[in-house]
Amino acid sequence: MQDAPEVCVLRLGHRPGRDERMTTHVGLTARALGADRVVIAGGVSGAVETIEEVTDRFGGPFSAELTDEPRSFVRDWGGRVVHLTMYGLPIQEVEAEVREAHEREPLLVVVGAEKVPFDVYEAADWNVGVTNQPHSEVAGLAVFLDRLFEGLELDREWEDASHRVVPTETGKRVEREE
Repeated sequence: MQDAPEVCVLRLGHRPGRDERMTTHVGLTARALGADRVVIAGGVSGAVETIEEVTDRFGGPFSAELTDEPRSFVRDWGGRVVHLTMYGLPIQEVEAEVREAHEREPLLVVVGAEKVPFDVYEAADWNVGVTNQPHSEVAGLAVFLDRLFEGLELDREWEDASHRVVPTETGKRVEREE
């Protein structure tokens, strides 16, 4: 995971009043499950700020940024593109091929919100369905990243963390660096 090419998640689309929390969760899930950065389309600066604050506290590396040109971001991407959609091929049929390609090339994972333009489907090297049933894009991203990294992301070490969650059987415990 450490020496592999970049994994970037593009959050495409945002429904104001409905998706700010969902967009934030896409970014936090990308961070927690092994991606290197998230790019958010549509000026949702509050989500970027929250993701950056979590990264500052709980470690990185991870970055979050905005784009006003998501279609050109996809078009100009210098690697392979995966579009997560319930209409795509089942993940279990393409995960090995995607993983093998990612060993050589950066990977852009496109996660939609509102109706995704058809040109994204055409630009994708793979349109992937985690399930072909309606579901949360956050859940789809989590399953995809876990399959991509084969669970290795769960043992990741975080750099420059001032906060660390201490696993406990019950309750909550967070240690803070003095």
